Amino acid sequence: MILAVAGGAGGVGTSTVALALADDLGAVCVDGDLAMADLPESRGPDLHDVLAGRADPFEAVDETGPVALLACGRTLAGAAACDHDRLADALRAVEREYGSVVVDCPAGLGRVVGELLAAADSVVLVARGTGGALAHADQVRTLARGLDAGLVAVAVTRATETSDVREQFGAPAVAIPESAVVEQATRHGLPVTTHATDSPPARALADLASVVRRTHTV
Repeated sequence: MILAVAGGAGGVGTSTVALALADDLGAVCVDGDLAMADLPESRGPDLHDVLAGRADPFEAVDETGPVALLACGRTLAGAAACDHDRLADALRAVEREYGSVVVDCPAGLGRVVGELLAAADSVVLVARGTGGALAHADQVRTLARGLDAGLVAVAVTRATETSDVREQFGAPAVAIPESAVVEQATRHGLPVTTHATDSPPARALADLASVVRRTHTV
């Protein structure tokens, strides 16, 4: 399984959701934002190295943390050296080695997002419960549909109610409540599901992972 986590807009919490889902599902989390990486860094080779042909994908997976992570580099030179045509093959190589992959997609609807969605089996959308953020997520849904990546669920961050979102997207929606533990987990480079297991956000993200499990055998 390759699961893309995307939202279209920046700052809606895709990295938080992707890392927590990978933690709960026992999947490798891939930082797919080639230009503005947001997940923890790796001391070894990273996705920039893989896409430049300097490392094999499975060699770049760091298993030392709570979540197996294929991190992305943070330099403009590294991003410029990436061969985007290698991206889908890299994800599939990690899938073959580890079984399940969760990809944190960058904001927007650019080429990298399209490549990631094309390689994915399905997508979890992430949005704030505002008109603008939901409109961006809907654009991602349209792109994903055209690339045969089915919509699994919508994660509505900083929210407690999702009925309107379920109706708009015709898919399960899970509210991820606002909490200081999310920011704390991010500062420590940890999934909130590990950092604060019994917190409301962690429980909500576990519910989201259960929705993914019902769609995929992971």
